[in-house]
Amino acid sequence: MTLDPTGKVTMEKIVSLCKRRGFIFQSSEIYGGLGSCWDYGPLGIEMKRNVKEAWWRYMVHDRDDVVGLDAAILMHPQVWVASGHVEGFSDPLVECKKCHLRWRADTIEGKSCPSCQGELTEPRQFNLMFKTFMGPVEEAASIVYMRPETAQGIFVNFQNVQTALRKKLPFGIAQIGKAFRNEITPGNFTFRTREFEQMEMEYFVKPGTDQHWFDYWVQRRLSWYKDMGIRPDHVRLRPHDRDELAHYASCCSDVEYLFPMGWSELEGIANRGNFDLTQHAKHSGKSLEYFDEESGEHYIPYVIEPSAGVDRSLLAFLLDSYDEEPDKEGTRVVLHLHPLLAPIKVAILPLSKKENLASFARDVYADLRGCFMTQYDDTQSIGRRYRRQDETGTPFCVTVDFQSLEDHQVTIRERDTMTQIRVPIATLKQTLMAKIGGEKFASQQVWSSTSAEAQSSQVSGS
Repeated sequence: MTLDPTGKVTMEKIVSLCKRRGFIFQSSEIYGGLGSCWDYGPLGIEMKRNVKEAWWRYMVHDRDDVVGLDAAILMHPQVWVASGHVEGFSDPLVECKKCHLRWRADTIEGKSCPSCQGELTEPRQFNLMFKTFMGPVEEAASIVYMRPETAQGIFVNFQNVQTALRKKLPFGIAQIGKAFRNEITPGNFTFRTREFEQMEMEYFVKPGTDQHWFDYWVQRRLSWYKDMGIRPDHVRLRPHDRDELAHYASCCSDVEYLFPMGWSELEGIANRGNFDLTQHAKHSGKSLEYFDEESGEHYIPYVIEPSAGVDRSLLAFLLDSYDEEPDKEGTRVVLHLHPLLAPIKVAILPLSKKENLASFARDVYADLRGCFMTQYDDTQSIGRRYRRQDETGTPFCVTVDFQSLEDHQVTIRERDTMTQIRVPIATLKQTLMAKIGGEKFASQQVWSSTSAEAQSSQVSGS
């Protein structure tokens, strides 16, 4: 396996693979790009949807105490006053008096510009929220913000959800959605971007039980990454020191991943106490107390928040699955992605383009695509097609040969073991379901293949 001197896959290899195989492109590339903004290509969007669906199934569908929400990106500006973002969501910023580049003060060593060695200004606070205007007139009264997090949309809907579904504590509200931060020093590919997607859940609990549920969710979230294929020695928990806790948090732990630039945050799990609901009750004038029927008490719930980034998670899965293996043609690049995360689950590879075999293979393809994201690939030699599928993380290739016309059997070749087995077409679908994840997986893929025909046509020639 070809690695950098520290024993990790380089970010440059992942960036190259992502562009070459249609995972991620630079936004507006033909115009020179836009800093730290990225577009997900045909394979990237499939994998991104799989990451979100795997999280949603684990956090919502597999539980009876968590429900979902999709709040608007634009919210009343007082939401961000109450949450503290208008006043305190900022970074210390210094500017070079010579080249006028700006830097986060806490990332600069010394008093000189890292670029030109010019003199730096004193630090100034720089708010990270993007402003825009609602309505036809750009004035202070019409200012709204592009949300910097999805959590506040959950807090302001706490009472709506609790009342509508008659939920009793403890229960959670989950949301996946876009957020925007005017980061001063973004970078490291999709690790830190100005537009990103969050997977957040606010778990509302009775005061006094919050430490129990905090510990519970810390372990649950760490387990999820391992279940999805992250190597145990590449992920760890790091509790926050008291001096680095957010003002609202009584405790917080990060799930960290060993990225090429070192250990960095993948997800944060925080005990937010009752800060958010208390603030929104104060600023809105609406009571957000919960009535506990068992104890007869009224109180404001405490909140445990697991908050993960879709983009960071996807990047970690790509990095962790990347491998280079020597073979007779030189080097075989493989993405050992968990089957649930792989953008293409099954590739159909006919050994010939002759009409009778191609028609037969197309029938096999049509039968599978309703259950799995499936790709039909008949270009170049079978060896090159295998390598192409390995490089995009496809876990199973189904080879259709001329013998298949006679015995109605095909060959399944597994990406990770390189083993090949011959199976009847009548049991092909069931065999693949069992290998990829069983009945639960099949129901998941029906969700992700609602427009399978259109999606498959986009990637069939990649």
